[in-house]
Amino acid sequence: MARRLIAPVTALLGAIALGGCGASADGRLDAQANDPTPVCRVHQKQPPGSRYTAGTEADTAAVLQMLRYYTANGAKAFCDGRPPTGTDRRWTDLYTELGGRTPAAKR
Repeated sequence: MARRLIAPVTALLGAIALGGCGASADGRLDAQANDPTPVCRVHQKQPPGSRYTAGTEADTAAVLQMLRYYTANGAKAFCDGRPPTGTDRRWTDLYTELGGRTPAAKR
């Protein structure tokens, strides 16, 4: 009987471990929290995660923070002077999908 329980318990523990790993990879916005009024933007390292993209299941506070950040800073140049990356574009696309105006980003 104990042998029959080993496989399901092992599978369950594996699923829990993998689920925990997936949650940490769920992209968060770098809203430059250390600088409330940045003069330039940093490139986003992660694409938008489910806390922003899950529709009615999204984290309202996170979505509002993202909208606020892009409304205030979306037209600012990137600090390194380079153009937006594909990840940066995904954030901007999400911002406009949620009703924000396309920022005329400076380079």
